[in-house]
Amino acid sequence: MAAARNQAAKGPSERPIVAGIVRQHAEQAAFLWAQRDTLMLADPPDLAAISGVDRRLETNLDGLRIAGPTAWPFVAAAYEDFPEKGELFLYAWMAIEQSDSRRLAEAVELGRQSQDDARGLIGALAWHKPRAIAAEVRNWIGAPDAFKRFLGVSACLGHGVDPKEMLSRLVRDPDARVRAVSLRLAGQLRRTDLANELRTALEDGQEQPRFWAAWALTELGSGDLAGAELRRVAVGGGPDAITALRAAIKAAPEKDARAWMGGLLKSPETAPLAVRGAGMLGDRTVLHWLIHQMRTPAFAPAAGAALLELFPEAREAEGLFTLDPTELGQAFEDRFGDFAVKVPVAANVKAWSDSRFPGPRSGAP
Repeated sequence: MAAARNQAAKGPSERPIVAGIVRQHAEQAAFLWAQRDTLMLADPPDLAAISGVDRRLETNLDGLRIAGPTAWPFVAAAYEDFPEKGELFLYAWMAIEQSDSRRLAEAVELGRQSQDDARGLIGALAWHKPRAIAAEVRNWIGAPDAFKRFLGVSACLGHGVDPKEMLSRLVRDPDARVRAVSLRLAGQLRRTDLANELRTALEDGQEQPRFWAAWALTELGSGDLAGAELRRVAVGGGPDAITALRAAIKAAPEKDARAWMGGLLKSPETAPLAVRGAGMLGDRTVLHWLIHQMRTPAFAPAAGAALLELFPEAREAEGLFTLDPTELGQAFEDRFGDFAVKVPVAANVKAWSDSRFPGPRSGAP
């Protein structure tokens, strides 16, 4: 890729460009997609902020569309300088945009080497319209290469496309990563015809397929079969904990879900999970109880996330959150140190609440 730096400001099409502007478009597109991906992982995600990033991202992608093939030196140089998820997104997006099979094959190999399940490559597949990637996805989804099958079914997941009879094979794929994404897709598509395969997958030897089989069964209305696995993953505290918590609450009758969370509240290790779950019940009367939890450093981030889920309008109010927990006292400083953790300011949230929702206060959920 180093040779890309030395190419002139005209590519194969001899389209004149302003190199500095095209470079800026490439760098900004990579940065903005990475920012978008990170925002999507937030709990809960700020959809308004993501929408704003999307508009800026599309503006920069338009600049690269205009530049055409002459943008490739800058796209390649961006990945060479910083081979992360945003730059991989850009590389793959450009290859698809230009219908450049050689570059797309390179992007696939770059994704294979990535340490994050090729998030940037999968993001590029999701960003393009299905017709732009349909031929490649059809080839990948039945390929002997497990990584290509993973890409193919991930693209279907990103676009909500049903691979029909192929999915019944993919949920039993030899590769655990393919099985996991396929089981998730089966749930997203509400493939009730695969219910037996989903139940069988609850006994899978790998955690990810087991979890997504449980999640999918909940989507199909069979959460009674999946509750134990979902609760285990939620309490485990891994990257799927919040998704598992939401599914576990959905899987059980409300009375049972509240009783389970009441049990979680009794242990310091699991109490923050119960505080977070309070925001998933849809009961706004727990607001004052949440404010009380915000005064405890161990519970504050979960209480803040629950607040934003129940009251999205709180994002627009100034002063309800701080990125400097040390402002809130020694107990917060002892727990968070110098880390920039977004936590609610209980006193400010209380004032905001009292001015908008006067009335009786509720106890614990």
